[in-house]
Amino acid sequence: MRRYTPLFTTPITDRPIPDTGTGEEEGVHVSLLEQSDHEIRSKFTKMRSCLVLHRGKLIWERYYNGHEASSLNDLRSATKSFTSTLVGIAMARGEMPGPDTAVHKLLPEYLPGRDDPLLERITIRHLLTMTSGLYWQTGKKLGEPFIRRFHRSKSWPSFALRLPVQADQLGVFQYRSVDSHLLSVLLTRCCGTDAYTYALQHLFEPLGFGKSGWDHDPEGYTMGHIGLYLTSRDMAKFGDCCLHQGSWNGQELIPADWLCQATQPQVEGYPEFGDYGFQWWTGRLHSIDYACAHGHGGQQIYLLPEVDAVVVFTADSKVSRWKNPRSLLERYILPAIFSFNLERS
Repeated sequence: MRRYTPLFTTPITDRPIPDTGTGEEEGVHVSLLEQSDHEIRSKFTKMRSCLVLHRGKLIWERYYNGHEASSLNDLRSATKSFTSTLVGIAMARGEMPGPDTAVHKLLPEYLPGRDDPLLERITIRHLLTMTSGLYWQTGKKLGEPFIRRFHRSKSWPSFALRLPVQADQLGVFQYRSVDSHLLSVLLTRCCGTDAYTYALQHLFEPLGFGKSGWDHDPEGYTMGHIGLYLTSRDMAKFGDCCLHQGSWNGQELIPADWLCQATQPQVEGYPEFGDYGFQWWTGRLHSIDYACAHGHGGQQIYLLPEVDAVVVFTADSKVSRWKNPRSLLERYILPAIFSFNLERS
């Protein structure tokens, strides 16, 4: 894979998240959170951070392996959930057409020379739900054997749209990063600016993000599938905004109806990861619904609306084998919060 140097913005504000508090003040069972910290230190040796927000307050924040609040994290495929969010913002602003718009009408210069009626059936919705049917291979742990060939190509949109469309797979979920990148390309073509610049204007700056970065492809399109760099606190801010219907300081930054669709199951996914919304994984833990932005190595943002919580994990992304931190959420963090909510109900 080619490496690109991300562009970094200067800090806008030092305000970490909406508010801070302690687990004791919020009534959360801190002893369970402390057990998660102990397990991270002993068994999750690549972990970089673990943050817990409850009822809009940051009640737990731990960093590991020399990382701190100002450190940037490589979000890997958790980037996809941000790309989806930008598409939702652009559609609400009237700058992009709706989800059922055919992709070929918006990107004619990248289409293959051959006529392909199946290609003409692919819509933005298919890209959002990874159901485009474009020929791809996906491993059991979401590995993508074709991704290096995709990254080596001179034109990523052309590479994607020249893949054969499988008739029996059009409308069927398959984890496919080219779908996500095409969303970024579409946003640029419709809005006249790259996705990173668009994000800074309509999402990152209004949320008060500090430094950030987002890599681009050989033609200058912001990567839609990977390449985003954020601090853990800014990941938590984004999660808190999504958890509360896209509202931040009384302003709707993300359309609430879009978030409702994006974070609900749209198609059947994979049992080990969950079902799929609009570039968000969805599922249930302890009978509680969640939506998750998920990236290789353990970059995760969990939205848990039923208990009014956001959980952020970050870890070393340059690994081949890694432990999914979801087990920490299941065994310690969610019980710590859920038992509190049961007591209050």
